[in-house]
Amino acid sequence: MFTEKNIQQIQSKGITVDQVNAQVARIKNGMSYSNLVAAATIGEGIESYSEQEKTDFIKLYESKQNALSSLKFVPASGAATRMFKFLFRFIKNFNPSKENIEDYAEKYNDTLIKTFISNLEKFPFYNDVVLKAKEEHSNFDNLSQDEKYLQFVKVMLDKNSLNYSFYPKGLLPFHDYGDTVITAFQEHLFESTLYAVANNKANLHFTVSEKHHPYFSEELNRIKQDLEQKTNTTFNVSFSYQKEATETVALTMEGTIFKNEDDSVLFRPAGHGALLENLNDLNNDFIFIKNVDNIVVSDKNIEVSEYKKLLAGILIKIQEQIFAFLHKLDQAVILEEELLEIALFLSDKIRVPIHADFEDFTLEEKRVYLKGKLNRPIRVCGMVKNEGEPGGGPFWVKDKNGDISLQIVEFAQIDIQNEAQHEIVKNATHFNPTDLVCGVKNYKGEKFNLKEFVDPEAAFITTKTQNGIDIKALELPGLWNGSMAYWNSIFVEVPLSTFNPVKTVNDLLKPAHQA
Repeated sequence: MFTEKNIQQIQSKGITVDQVNAQVARIKNGMSYSNLVAAATIGEGIESYSEQEKTDFIKLYESKQNALSSLKFVPASGAATRMFKFLFRFIKNFNPSKENIEDYAEKYNDTLIKTFISNLEKFPFYNDVVLKAKEEHSNFDNLSQDEKYLQFVKVMLDKNSLNYSFYPKGLLPFHDYGDTVITAFQEHLFESTLYAVANNKANLHFTVSEKHHPYFSEELNRIKQDLEQKTNTTFNVSFSYQKEATETVALTMEGTIFKNEDDSVLFRPAGHGALLENLNDLNNDFIFIKNVDNIVVSDKNIEVSEYKKLLAGILIKIQEQIFAFLHKLDQAVILEEELLEIALFLSDKIRVPIHADFEDFTLEEKRVYLKGKLNRPIRVCGMVKNEGEPGGGPFWVKDKNGDISLQIVEFAQIDIQNEAQHEIVKNATHFNPTDLVCGVKNYKGEKFNLKEFVDPEAAFITTKTQNGIDIKALELPGLWNGSMAYWNSIFVEVPLSTFNPVKTVNDLLKPAHQA
């Protein structure tokens, strides 16, 4: 299967031939679908709190905030190409000498282009693009309206011009404040001052692609001093790349390893699950996780960020109780009723079902069992009401050992052809907006090895195209899906206002992105 040159290539990436063979076997065996038992709903896996309880949790976090080492972790490596998909189609197909925008939109059933054109001046990049268009086309002002629209989009996307689709979302103009236009990256720095700060110092970590790293560093140098003065905060910003050793092979549709024209093995980035390695390298008490495009303008962010403090306050309370129980389990003598109290806490507060034979265990077996269930990384995840937005959801899932647990499941992991599974999905009330705070240290203050808590069976197998050829690609278990399968999970209802992603460029027109 592999030439000597292939073997050298594999080893140079920090992986073994056996690991690659295991990837091949996993693709050939097909995806293991999640075995859904029920949708997690309010009172059945998703917690909902009164206004007073929320206030108390927020105050708890604020009282401990300066004693905690917290960090904001932002996956930010993807290029923004998909944001502009309908605009690339527009450039390719629109001919202003033969049709107008209305005709084009009707012909291609393209409502997105109509929204884009009719709101052009509301986009944060409008002035930059017009300026560049006039610089590149001396007759720009004399063009017909439809020709102007076409040139505007070309200037935005052409690789010899502004080339927006080359850049990651984090570095695009995101919000226009009248006197200044700022990037999503800068908004994340500001947002960290609202909750992920201790003693006027904010730690942030961005996972970026190697080719974009210099641009992030340049942007940081440009904005850092001014932002530090305005917010009275010192920013400690670090960057990392997806590790080469996390890349995976692909197979042709006939089941052979896909190789490049030079006979080297094609390795592909393995999805956001690869970022578990990056997360595992960090050594903070609390790690907040949020996607780079889910960021709102500053005045709206002050309210939204209160919910981050809520999640952190819940984590503090749960973690303190877990740590107290773990210390108790370490004592030489522990009473039966103390073990029962811990078991009740596990099932009632952390929603971990207790083994049916637990009552028949010996005292020592109960101690070992409870310690194994408690001594895990913890995550508190915001969940929003499902109103048709894409995204994975919270479900009760049964694993291959018959154990049931709360999981965040992507729709790609669900066998929708199975009627019973489809029915469970239809009953889902909430979805995951990627809004987490994680406790990654144990009760002795030691960092967990997060790689020990992954469900490798939760890998994704997808069909992609490489050089016009269909291939089967392997993605690692998603960062907040199978990569955190054996964490203790608390799901908490948060309002839809906390979820404002920018999937297409038109999402920048939504109120959350308009200053």
